[in-house]
Amino acid sequence: MNKRERIHAAIRKQPVDRPPIALWRHFPGDDLDAEKFARQIVAFQTRHDFDLVKVTPAASYVAEMYGGSLTDAGNREGTRAHTRRVINAWQDWGKIEPIPLDHPVMQRERDAMQRVRQALGKDVPIMQTIFSPLSCARTLAGDRFVQDMREHPGEFQRALHALGTTMERFAFNATYAGADSLFLATQVASRDVLTPEESRAFGQRYNLTLINELRGHVEFIMLHIHGENIYYDHLFKYPAQIVNWHDRKTPPTLKEGKALFDGAVAGGIDEWGVLQTTPDAIAAQIQDAIQQTDGIGLIVAAGCVIPMDTPTANIRAAREAVERD
Repeated sequence: MNKRERIHAAIRKQPVDRPPIALWRHFPGDDLDAEKFARQIVAFQTRHDFDLVKVTPAASYVAEMYGGSLTDAGNREGTRAHTRRVINAWQDWGKIEPIPLDHPVMQRERDAMQRVRQALGKDVPIMQTIFSPLSCARTLAGDRFVQDMREHPGEFQRALHALGTTMERFAFNATYAGADSLFLATQVASRDVLTPEESRAFGQRYNLTLINELRGHVEFIMLHIHGENIYYDHLFKYPAQIVNWHDRKTPPTLKEGKALFDGAVAGGIDEWGVLQTTPDAIAAQIQDAIQQTDGIGLIVAAGCVIPMDTPTANIRAAREAVERD
């Protein structure tokens, strides 16, 4: 089977010649330059030959588009720290409007995607990363978004609508440039952040609007549920084709997730724990993921981005482990 056939068989829960696998990481600094960023993405894929490529633009690109100030956080994830938030008072939500396609960040990411597609050719599935409107709101405001959401829901929801339009445009911008799939990250669908009612009213409503607008234009959407104590009971009902979460840290298990979700589950690797240890431990954890799912409906992946300093030998061990099945 080729990469695309393997992914689609996993989505349909059909037998595969081996479980598909993909890992991804950030490239801070280089991700602010289209040519350098594309070169890093292509080199990472060329080195490891994964079954799909997740393009990982700077995680705070939404804040960048809206005028936030950021600096290198110096962490192992490769994310940036905010030196000035976009939203500093509840009235600031009234300033949030959809970002046009000719915005420099839109143009930069389209350029990078074009370069990645041109270099990798048509046979490799390529995903662009977008964020749920509520995740965008948290990026713009930081922790104060919860208070603003509760105290000024009207202004907040108007901003969520605008952010959803921005993400829709960003996604179409990517597909025009060569992406054939999308990675939709929701970062606040957790009992640690929101009540169930808030998750549905301010999260699910806008997530489903975004998914329904986009799903007919891409081969598949991978829903990423970030964090612990996640609301998988309703998130696993989304009309996405793949779901990815921190299955080694928070319920459900891969086995349970496969039973709950119609498409493929992506996970099995503890990126901060086992992936940082030994090749034998990595292979054993991947074998456990395969056993949990019978190797059907599974894409072997980490719970999120892998640390930038993950040893190359460990990434190689993960890639080789699926060949042993």
